[in-house]
Amino acid sequence: MIDDLTSVLIVFAGVFMIVALRYLKLKTHTAGQMSVEEAAALERFSATAQRLERRVATLERILDAESPSWRDNPANFQQEVSHER
Repeated sequence: MIDDLTSVLIVFAGVFMIVALRYLKLKTHTAGQMSVEEAAALERFSATAQRLERRVATLERILDAESPSWRDNPANFQQEVSHER
């Protein structure tokens, strides 16, 4: 009777271990993948970042045209910004 119970428990433990290992393998495989919502958010953030980079480049071109030495002394720029607040 105990031998039968032991063999049944071993079979159930084996099946449980196989299922658990398959689940963990699947979980680690899909952990690196993004959901559809995350991919859409990443695309929106990327588009926003590109738009902001273009704006900064435009502003830098304007500043270069109007005040070519604005890059020479960044400390003066920081002081001007802090005085405006």
